[in-house]
Amino acid sequence: MGFHRRLLPNALRFSRHRHGSCKVGTSSFPRCSSTVATPRESDPSSSSGPASPPHLPKFDYVPKPYCGPSRDEVLRKRKEFLGPSLFYYYQKPLNIVEGKMQYLFDEDGKRYLDAFAGIVTVSCGHCHPEVLDAIFEQSRLLQHATTIYLHHAIADFAEALASKMPGNLKVVYFVNSGSEANELAMLMARLYSGNLEMISLRNAYHGGSSSTIGLTAVNTWKYPIPQGEIHHVMNPDPYRGVFGADASGYAQDVQDHIDFGTSGKVAGFIAETIQGVGGAVELAPDYLKLVYDIVRKTGGVCIADEVQTGFGRTGSHYWGFETQGVIPDIVTMAKGIGNGLPLGAVVTTPEIASVLAQKIQFNTFGGNPVCSAGGHAVLRVIDKEKRQAHCADVGSHLTARFRDLQQRHDIIGDVRGRGLMLGIELVTDRVKKTPAKAETAILFEKLRELGVLVGKSGLHGNVFKINPPMCFTKDDADFLVEAMDYAMAKL
Repeated sequence: MGFHRRLLPNALRFSRHRHGSCKVGTSSFPRCSSTVATPRESDPSSSSGPASPPHLPKFDYVPKPYCGPSRDEVLRKRKEFLGPSLFYYYQKPLNIVEGKMQYLFDEDGKRYLDAFAGIVTVSCGHCHPEVLDAIFEQSRLLQHATTIYLHHAIADFAEALASKMPGNLKVVYFVNSGSEANELAMLMARLYSGNLEMISLRNAYHGGSSSTIGLTAVNTWKYPIPQGEIHHVMNPDPYRGVFGADASGYAQDVQDHIDFGTSGKVAGFIAETIQGVGGAVELAPDYLKLVYDIVRKTGGVCIADEVQTGFGRTGSHYWGFETQGVIPDIVTMAKGIGNGLPLGAVVTTPEIASVLAQKIQFNTFGGNPVCSAGGHAVLRVIDKEKRQAHCADVGSHLTARFRDLQQRHDIIGDVRGRGLMLGIELVTDRVKKTPAKAETAILFEKLRELGVLVGKSGLHGNVFKINPPMCFTKDDADFLVEAMDYAMAKL
């Protein structure tokens, strides 16, 4: 921190000009922003609540002055040169230029509490020093060579990852994203079983590639292309599902689909334990135990999508599927495995993995030395800093505070999830559970103004996703709840 403390006096000398340039003494630079605009810090002696906006917790870090292009310039280039399918948050999109642990900084030096972690991707914290050190050290030695040569980084990482898996899940394939991981898992299931038909849940998200888009079952993420022998069964949603939290009714729906919609044999079944894009929906208790038994009797394999729930985020367990008391045949993962690196993995049994030896299976960038070194460092940091236990502790505190908030604001229809994988569903009518789409959009903007960045998910966009970096503290949790309380009181 010493460098940043020395930087502060210089940073405070920067003064913004009308046209976005700045000065240090008499020298002019193109648009260097100072850190003067950081939000108000919390004062333990001050009272916060609906009467006044809350204050960010204190944080001993000063961001570097930003001298890059302005928000408007970045937005102009993005519209001109990037695909029109890309979307951005907020009516006035944020130009985020720096991150440190659970906080992000915009071009003006304003600090934001990141409660979404780059869409549940930053596990250890933004720019965690131990992860960065591992990446930098490996980058100086060898960035890329592929698996046609030996290198210890991929082998060491695979060994460490396999040690985290239960049962006989010991063979690792590295890829670059969650979509790639799920596509490879589906290929394995079809080859191993000798069947084609896959089963996934309604409201699921398993990727946006031309193959995994069939597994995904939220219409806003699907293009009208052939889905490829995929059945979508009833979602075991305790809040909105027709059987509530009774897993047996939903499991029977799976059996019915197999009996009346397939040849009686399926390749596999895939599910998230807590649906991310679908609105942080945790599956009904014991659902996977019942369904895994049904699927395996048909010759199919069971796939757990841990892209968002893995690596201790749920607090109670290292893997989301463990909350259901099952051991899958294949596990897919991405996002938090790399703390921001383009990294994913598929872990399976030696028996299932052997089917890929029929042909050449190769991934140019999967498990490259830099990503392997960074991913291995992520595993070490999670263990060293006891992040799983931390998620359990902070998550239970945050959940309790959200439920207290629910008692004061009728707009909160449901509080759900585990650890730091939480969802807050907003409704205009608690009985009818009518999605509060307009109100959610207003609150979303207000939270940004207060210095809080949350996710927004669910088919109707009425669920706040709370998935911060796993270094998120109880002080951060309190500030988040107080910001929501203040914003909701102003509706």
